Amino acid sequence: MNNKYKALLAAAMVSPMLLTTSCIEEVFPTSGVVQSQLDGNDKAIQALAWGMSSHLNQVGTVDDSQAYDWGYASVMHARDVMIDDMPIAYSGYDWFQAWSTANDALNEQYMVCQFTWLYMCEQVLTANNTIRAVPRGTTDPELMGLRGAGLAFRAATYLDMARMYEFLPNNYQPNTNSYGNDVRGLTVPIVTEETTEEQSRNNPRVTHEEMVKFILADLEEAVDLLKAGNPTASKLLPSLAVTYGLLARTYLWDATYHEMGYEHAGAGSASDLYKKAADYARLAITTSQATPTSQEEWLSTTNGFNDMSVSSWMWAMKYSAEDRAVTSALLNWVSWMSNETEFGYAIAGPYVQISKSLYDKISDRDFRKLSYVAPEGSPLSGRESYIDPAFAEENFSEYFSLKFRPGSGNMTDNSIACATAVPLMRVEEMYLLEAEAQAHINASEGVRLLNDFMQRYRYNTYRCTAASTDEAVTEIILQKRIELWGEGLLFFDYKRLNLDITRYYNGTNYDNARALYNTSGRPAWMNYVIVRSEGNTNKGVLEYNNPPCGAQMSPVGGE
Repeated sequence: MNNKYKALLAAAMVSPMLLTTSCIEEVFPTSGVVQSQLDGNDKAIQALAWGMSSHLNQVGTVDDSQAYDWGYASVMHARDVMIDDMPIAYSGYDWFQAWSTANDALNEQYMVCQFTWLYMCEQVLTANNTIRAVPRGTTDPELMGLRGAGLAFRAATYLDMARMYEFLPNNYQPNTNSYGNDVRGLTVPIVTEETTEEQSRNNPRVTHEEMVKFILADLEEAVDLLKAGNPTASKLLPSLAVTYGLLARTYLWDATYHEMGYEHAGAGSASDLYKKAADYARLAITTSQATPTSQEEWLSTTNGFNDMSVSSWMWAMKYSAEDRAVTSALLNWVSWMSNETEFGYAIAGPYVQISKSLYDKISDRDFRKLSYVAPEGSPLSGRESYIDPAFAEENFSEYFSLKFRPGSGNMTDNSIACATAVPLMRVEEMYLLEAEAQAHINASEGVRLLNDFMQRYRYNTYRCTAASTDEAVTEIILQKRIELWGEGLLFFDYKRLNLDITRYYNGTNYDNARALYNTSGRPAWMNYVIVRSEGNTNKGVLEYNNPPCGAQMSPVGGE
């Protein structure tokens, strides 16, 4: 980011309180930039827009002594360890055990719950600041682009929050909470740039239908603005193609909800909603002109999944060398996701792995399987690409991840290794989303799209022969799990499709007994709980929070 933008941003940003009401505070403190200075000041408004991207890297939302408190990428990682594709080696250094073991900390009184809620609320604030700064109806092309990016960013944040906090029925929790209120289908309160503090004191969780309408309104306005305006070319802010991708995600979520027999925001049948999801995914593909990641790009020891210049990346977050996340050496994506460093958390014990069950489902012909250390005796053993083979020989074990490389392949200098990009949306997701949406309408069309993608971009001998929608969707989700492993997205599919979590099986590489859950359908822990401080100041939430999950479930492996 340009240094002058950073200076403006530092003066402009608010320090919000520990509740959603923070999202309605004044844009600027009186000791900093005032609203009159924004009027006609394009550079100050640009600083606010870039602040949305900068916030993704924030360290210490609640307490930087908690080594999970390092921004949006940490939220992504927590979602990944909640499913069954990413075992983390048992270690006293694993700060994400609350999420992987579904323990009592996942309730309204604990800091891990506070971190997620507060961080996401602050992310809404950064978008509201940008939207508030650009008047509705502006005809200035640059301001139209900035307002469009702000609306898309807010929609993306609320789409994440809604899918995380929405209460969906499961076999382990009642739909009613301790107050006797049915919370099924409730998402989160909506706070816009126009919400007053008085309104925020009684701002209830909205229904799925209300949330979908709100998100679609933001995205549809963003599309109009980004078409007519002059959006930034940077992948750090949502583009028109990304906005189409967000519309595809939203319609897919809503279509599945409608299939469960609940109210929905889209017009028509579930098939109509799936059709919209597929159409917007295709628009995202064509508008982006992105090309799926090649084998060379995927397996690069210097730039593998750390470089947003790769064509397939549509939207990304980026660490710079001066970020607190990078200077800390520990509180960042590479520290936790790359086993190939000599200083990060991962190499200190909580090694990041792919689950054996998922690894075994990947064809040996698929180059993506080379992202993980092959077990002894495998025909792939010895074909992996390491930055330092001697280091790998000494420190690595089977199923260890090699997907996310430190910057420039540097294993020792955190200022280089950790100054990387993290993908937020890749075009491959759109190909697979389109295939799934079409499969819900017509299984054969979903299979055709999947075969076309896989044979063109992954391995040409691939062939899916699924004959039913259920079979087709199962195979598409499998390929999505392989393709997007570690990118913080699969949680939403597990929850949306009511998938089982299976961690206890013969040969499992989950070595923490407290994480050994086998569930029937979506687990209770996928219904995130809102922090207690929100209910204390917002009576619309107080008696309508989700019930905690800890006491409802027990691991197969014992406590």
